[in-house]
This record gives sequence, C-alpha cells and structure tokens, in this order.
Amino acid sequence: MKKANPVFSCLIFLLALNMGWLQARQASPPNILMISVDDLNDFIGGMGHPDAITPHLDRLISRGVLFANAQCQAPMCSPSRTAIMTGLRPSTTGIYGFIGDNQIKETNEATQKITLLHQYFKDAGYHTMGVGKIFHNHAPDGLLDESGGRESGFGPKPAQSFHWDKNGTSTDWGAFPERDDQMPDYRSAQWAIERIQKEYDQPFFLSVGFLRPHVPWHVPQKWFDLYDTTKIHYPAYLKNDRDDLPQIALKIDDLPMMPTTEWAKKNGQWKNILHAYLACVSFVDHYIGELLNALEESPHAENTIVVLWSDHGYRLGEKGTFAKVALWNRATISPLIFAGPGIPKNQRVDAPVELFSIYPTLTDLAKLPKPQHMEAKSIYPLLKDPKSKWATPAITTWARNNHAVVSQDYRYIRYEDGSEELYDLNEDPNEWYNVAGEEKYSSIKSELSQYLPKINEKWAAASRYDNNDYFRKQKAEQSE
Repeated sequence: MKKANPVFSCLIFLLALNMGWLQARQASPPNILMISVDDLNDFIGGMGHPDAITPHLDRLISRGVLFANAQCQAPMCSPSRTAIMTGLRPSTTGIYGFIGDNQIKETNEATQKITLLHQYFKDAGYHTMGVGKIFHNHAPDGLLDESGGRESGFGPKPAQSFHWDKNGTSTDWGAFPERDDQMPDYRSAQWAIERIQKEYDQPFFLSVGFLRPHVPWHVPQKWFDLYDTTKIHYPAYLKNDRDDLPQIALKIDDLPMMPTTEWAKKNGQWKNILHAYLACVSFVDHYIGELLNALEESPHAENTIVVLWSDHGYRLGEKGTFAKVALWNRATISPLIFAGPGIPKNQRVDAPVELFSIYPTLTDLAKLPKPQHMEAKSIYPLLKDPKSKWATPAITTWARNNHAVVSQDYRYIRYEDGSEELYDLNEDPNEWYNVAGEEKYSSIKSELSQYLPKINEKWAAASRYDNNDYFRKQKAEQSE
C-alpha cells in the first residue's frame, strides 16, 4: 500500500484547520460600525453629484449597497434619529420636534414598550460604544458601555459671523478654524479609531456621529481649496415653483431665520454657500475614510457590518431656501449604505426605502429576532438581492398630521387641513409642478393615501420652530 506524502498530508491538515477557523469566524455574530453624518444630503460623488470630492464615501459605496432613495421619517434631526433608534414613526411617538435623549421612552404608551436600538444589541451580548451625535444629543444614560460623549454645540465658530447672523439658526459659511484638530469631528474620529484597534471578547456595536455638514459650514481652508467655485454646479431651481403650493405649505415653510435663494442670488452668495457645504462634506468624508482604514487594518475587518446614514436631506437653494424641514425630496432624501460580510458589492437600489428600517435590518443581519414593537420594515431582502422588486412606499412626517408618501413614481403630500400636493416623478423629478388638482391623478392619490398613518399622536416634544406661526398655532390648538 502506497504511503501518503507527509508534506501533502500536512498541507491538507493546515487547510482544513484554516477552513474551520474561517467558518467559525464567519459564524460568529458580526460587529457593527454605525456612522451617522448630520445634515448630509446626496452631495456625494458616488451618488452622482458632479462636484463632490468624496473618495471614501465612494469607496464604501463600491464595497456595499447604496440605497440612493432612502427617505427620512422626519426632516429634522431629533425626530428622525428618534425614529431610527426606536423603529417607530413620529406619528406614533408624537416626537415631531426636539426631545432630550433620556425623555424618549417617557412620551406615551408606545414608547414605554420599546427597546432602543443599542439596548437591543446590548441585551443580545454586544459591547456598545459611541461618540459624537448619535441620538439628538448623544445617547440616553446607561445605553453605551463606553462613551466618548459629544461636545456641545456645532462649533467652533469665529468671534463674529462671516455672512449670516439671524436668531434661530447657526447658519454661516466660510473657512474656520485653522486646523482639523480644532474640530469636534476630528476628536470623535480619533476616539473611535482607538476602539476599532482593540480586541474584544464579545461582538461590538460602535456608533460614531459626525456633526458636519451641519451648519455653520465652517471647516479649515484646505477643504475649501479642493474646489474651484467657478466650476461648481447650481442645483435645479425654478423661481416660481412655489406658486402652486397650498397655503399651509407656505406657512410651514415660512423660515425667516434662513437665507432665501433670491437673497443668495442677489448678494452673490449662492456658490459660496455651495462651496462651503461641499468643503464640509469633503472634510467629514476624510474622517470617515480614517475609520474605514482603521477597520481594514484591524482584526475585525472580515466580520464587521458598516452602516452609514444621514438623518435627512438639506435644501441648498431648491424650493427657495437653504434649510431642511420640509416634505419635498431635497429635505427628505438621505444617503444610506450597508457594507460588510454577506452584503453584495457595488450595488445601487433606487426604490424608495425608509431610513428607520436600519433597526430591523441590522437585527436581521445579526440573525437576531425581530423586536416585537417594530413599525419599521427590514430592507434585508434588498441586501440579499438588490435587483428584487420593492413596492412599499416611504413615509415622511413633518409636524402633526402632515405626511409625504413616496412611491417609485410619485410623491403625494397631504397636510392636516386636507390640502394636497402630488408630483409625477418621472415627468417632474424636481417636484416643480403640483398636479394634485388634476382629475387624471385621482386614482393615484387614492392609492397612496391608503399608506397615510392612521395614528397622529399629540406633540410630545418642543419644536425648534416655535417662532414659526404654523407650529405655534398647531401646538396651541393641541393644548386647548
């Protein structure tokens, strides 16, 4: 009988050993790196923006699945982030405005029953860590095993505003300060990188919340130097596109604290604002890249899911202003990217999905049971097959009983007084022409109205926009 070659036998043994190690590694629960970016719209190269210099966001997109039509549940930081962390709609929680992190679970019967996202993973054996703006402020007490906190405000700021100093907003733009290490986002990135480089006895859930490009649009000069303002493209703008809006829409969007597009044009500031926003995006892109580099060089590279999102979009001149807080696409669209083990690479999904789907999608990816309280629907099926059909519309809420329902072809908006807007997105992607009054669209409106929330809880949080007549009136009526 012929003897086996001992060298060959040794190689087979080592191969089997390595295969077993790899299978065990893949079978272990995945780590999660969750990156949130404040007020980031789709000004990203990998999402098709002609000017944005975002090599690291583009790299992440190439390594995973981009949801290019993710719609936030509320076009403002606090209610949007609350929806993501609870899996409940603003219309269910009553959280339409600003709320303290520790108050979220105290608002009504629905919130008292929830398990917040990080707590759910903590209960499942994860080591939870976080730094920066994760919830609206940072995170509820006791939620994170390790916390780097969040520096207050959105500074640093110059002693005097460069261009804009209206009460009610920190909007301003221009190069400041001198160095990156003077920025809170720099320090958040360094804290997170230190955690990524460590070994852990249990899976980790690390959240990193970057502040830029939230206003003020201040970053050091070197980020401005990346761009030539003469080559920056203006967003699509139609001066009279508000002429066919219902009165309630105009009242809600009455934001005198924010610059108007006509003011920016008259004063030669529109391209300067765009320049500053793009500089802020490139700045934060760099530090996202630092996190991704650290992850790739760490022991966790092969077993970590990365999910990156922003809390809502931002209008940069579209619909007449520079603000979020509206039910039109420029205020509601948010980048959403998943990458990691088992997730297809370089795939794009254009179907509208809901941002608060992050919670149940992560539990699916981690092979954990779905939380019982969940309203959000997992988009895990689209991660398994990005080409599959997705027919569920996305819903955004702004204040009580004002909703937008977004399908692949239409955006339908209904306000609390019954006023309507409807946009045919195939014919009118910029949402300039409200066709809600045309008879031929009555069946479309009827179909989409079936998705409007049936519950519209009373306000459970303060509105930042109490100087706006609409919000002041709505909350006053609630207290009567």
